[in-house]
Amino acid sequence: MRCPYCGYEETVVKDSRAIMGGTVIRRRRECLRCGRRFTTYERVEEGLPVVVKKDGRREQFNRDKILSGLKKACEKRPISIEVLENIVAEIEKELIEEGMREVDSKRIGEKVMKKLKKLDKVAYVRFASVYREFQDVGEFTEVISTLDDTTEE
Repeated sequence: MRCPYCGYEETVVKDSRAIMGGTVIRRRRECLRCGRRFTTYERVEEGLPVVVKKDGRREQFNRDKILSGLKKACEKRPISIEVLENIVAEIEKELIEEGMREVDSKRIGEKVMKKLKKLDKVAYVRFASVYREFQDVGEFTEVISTLDDTTEE
């Protein structure tokens, strides 16, 4: 593992721990040249489907894109990064269990929205406004009115 500070390629693992229900290994490493410490994460990426974008392009599943969208939607909300990372892990797990080779980006977006709706209504509306590309206030009103429904999806 290359040191992110000095670029030296030899490091030692000082500590390893399973996190996120054992699906991720967190490792604390120390560079043998500069002595600085840094953290790496190891997770299985096999089995994740290729994502089919709106325009038909295909790209590898990227958990960081989902996490980035969640962070933006939850900005200044009382939601920890651990909760957001768990949502991403849940979505990854669901996609792997579905066993599909390809998945539409729309399906992933709907999964994110479903989880945000249960977690935080403000974050849900923020994400929906970007994801669904709202063009006017009426679309906001329509989504907000669904939050008053007593039935959960």
